[in-house]
Amino acid sequence: MSLELVTAGLQEKVGEDCGLGATLKFDFGDDGLIVLDATQVPNTISNEDADTQCTMVISIENFMEMAEGKLDGTAAFMSGKLKIQGDMGIAMKLAPILA
Repeated sequence: MSLELVTAGLQEKVGEDCGLGATLKFDFGDDGLIVLDATQVPNTISNEDADTQCTMVISIENFMEMAEGKLDGTAAFMSGKLKIQGDMGIAMKLAPILA
């Protein structure tokens, strides 16, 4: 799965206004990153690094499994497949958006 496809898929799920009201980064390590700025409408998504309120460190494969409902976010966090830096409350609000 390429970063471009993951970025496009996230843009589709988020839409104009996902209601998160925060900034969030998905850090896929060597595969790149996605920054979601949901503090403005329309929400913006880019692959340019920026400071965010919350960073989720996860592999693209595990991210896709979460987005497809095959991997529970809590289970991913508890098993170390997902690491959260910053405001964990933002990460918790994301689950219904990705569902």
